Amino acid sequence: MNIKVALLYGSTREGRLCDTVAQWALREIGKRTEFSVDVIDPAALGLPERHKRKDSAELVALKQRIENADCFVVVTPEYNHSYPAAIKFVIDSVHEPWHAKPVAFISYGGSSGGLRAVEHLRAVFAELHAVSIRDTVSFPNAWTQFDETGELRQAGAAERSMTTMLERLKWWAIALRSAREAMPYTKAAA
Repeated sequence: MNIKVALLYGSTREGRLCDTVAQWALREIGKRTEFSVDVIDPAALGLPERHKRKDSAELVALKQRIENADCFVVVTPEYNHSYPAAIKFVIDSVHEPWHAKPVAFISYGGSSGGLRAVEHLRAVFAELHAVSIRDTVSFPNAWTQFDETGELRQAGAAERSMTTMLERLKWWAIALRSAREAMPYTKAAA
């Protein structure tokens, strides 16, 4: 069974560590045959600087990619106890395509490993009727965990966390895809 995972980069900063962490995540996901990956990097999308009344061609394409995904893995740093503006812009640019789909998180940062950013993102995705996966992968003091080639210095714990997270993501992706196929998800009228 092919599960379409969209891997979202959370940072657009120049010199970002997000490239290193996301490439590690891609290698880990690539070890599993049930997943196919679509990498969504806000820095490469050519998105507008602000929300406009009419969607640009880039936003229309982004919405289609989110619609096509069965589930999501968000790779996010923690900036000032929260997540970066770039990922918020991507999230807020798309609405219904997030509904009834699971979202997993890989975070990195200082001593908290980006977990405060994840906690804030959970609330955002809940508002969009997405299901956040409890199990995460977190890299505290991330700049010390990866070597100059992008490999983890001590990969064991992160690989075990990733395996657990991907198993949970797989379960939810299959369950929610089956549910959406059986009965389209709609919000109740307020």
